[in-house]
Amino acid sequence: MVHRRHDPEVCGVTAAIAVIEGKWKTSLLWLLESGPRRPAELRRSLPGLTEKVLTQALREMEADGLVHREVYDVLPPKTEYSLTPFGRDLADALGPLADWGHRRLERLTGTRSAS
Repeated sequence: MVHRRHDPEVCGVTAAIAVIEGKWKTSLLWLLESGPRRPAELRRSLPGLTEKVLTQALREMEADGLVHREVYDVLPPKTEYSLTPFGRDLADALGPLADWGHRRLERLTGTRSAS
């Protein structure tokens, strides 16, 4: 069975959501928008994110072409993750969705009148 991330028969929105589904991927995209980060920095920025889940999410994001993993030949070993141009495109595309989400939250809390 083909996973919907790779299924050419699904609609584009479904394919995009499949790439960012999960609890942490959108947060990781958001953090990486500001520049390269080391895994420890990402974990510190996201309380509750385990090393195992971080590694899995970053590997999936790398396989999907969203992030680039750079390993430096130094001691101790140093690894950084950054957004690829394709990952930046996704982050840009998610901007309007994030704006919509903020408007929805404001509406739910009654801090802004319904449009």
